[in-house]
Amino acid sequence: MAMKPQSFIFIGRSGCGKGTQVELLIKALKEKDTERGTLYIQTGHEFRKFIAGSSVTQEKSRHVYEHGGLQPEFLTVHMWVNPLVEYYNGKDYLIFDGTPRKHHEAGVLHSIFEFYGFEKPTVIYINISPEEALKRLLKRKRMDDVEEEIKKRLSWYESDVVPTLDYYRHNPAYTFLEIDGERSVEEIQGEIAGKIGLKN
Repeated sequence: MAMKPQSFIFIGRSGCGKGTQVELLIKALKEKDTERGTLYIQTGHEFRKFIAGSSVTQEKSRHVYEHGGLQPEFLTVHMWVNPLVEYYNGKDYLIFDGTPRKHHEAGVLHSIFEFYGFEKPTVIYINISPEEALKRLLKRKRMDDVEEEIKKRLSWYESDVVPTLDYYRHNPAYTFLEIDGERSVEEIQGEIAGKIGLKN
């Protein structure tokens, strides 16, 4: 049975498991609605592709990335607008992961939902503590996940992303779901599916 296409924003500290839950959601949407696909825009992935280049902008962005900094807003917006403009077909589901990271970026993102006619996007906030995020990221041992850099990323999360969460939490134009991320993958998936109507 076809459903009306929806849009989703996944937010949470690094290491909260957003990517895993997005993959599970995409699979569940496909099973429920075989007529539509999903455009998944992952800001971190787009940046990692971008900084592999050698232009002045790419080199400067790579320096910010390697030192655990927050990328400038114009580049962040570019990372999710570019794939949207290039690949969105007007009928698929939309999922944003890792965006927005600042309050005023949320306003730019809101204009996207208005433009494409999405009503009441769903914000899925997977909440884990800073201590749990640090533990998970150190265990992951990615090249950029040394402890000092992780702590930098977690600190700007508190200063920049938390106010953005408050914007969504109190905005009637959005459905805001806060999910306890310190549980099993299956428990988290089940709660998300139930709350967005994917469970019968």
